[in-house]
Amino acid sequence: MSQYFDLGAETLWNPSNGAARLFLRHVRLYEEELGVPSGFGPMENDECTIDRDAFAAYVSALLDLHSRTRHTVVDALSAGFVATVLVLAGRARIAVELNEQAVAMSRAMPH
Repeated sequence: MSQYFDLGAETLWNPSNGAARLFLRHVRLYEEELGVPSGFGPMENDECTIDRDAFAAYVSALLDLHSRTRHTVVDALSAGFVATVLVLAGRARIAVELNEQAVAMSRAMPH
C-alpha cells in the first residue's frame, strides 16, 4: 500500500505508508522548528495535497537553516529529509538556490 503527495493533478511522490508517515512527521517537526507552514496538507484517504507557494517558502527556510547549521549530528539527522525535500521541490518545479552541501545531497537521492 502507498500514499500520494499531489500538487494539483500531478503526483510528486508515491511512497509506502511507512515512508510517507515518517516523512510527514519530519515535515511537521520542521514546520515547528522553522515557524513556517510546509504547504503539506493532512494525509486523507491516502492523499496529501501540497500548496506550491507555501512549499516554496518552506523549502527556502529549510535550506537557509540547513546552510547555517554546522553541527555534525544535526547535519547527519537532517540530511535525508533535506535531500527528499529537494527532490520534491524539483518535481514541483520550485527554483531553489543550492549550496554545495545541498547539491551533493540532491545528487545522492534517487529520482
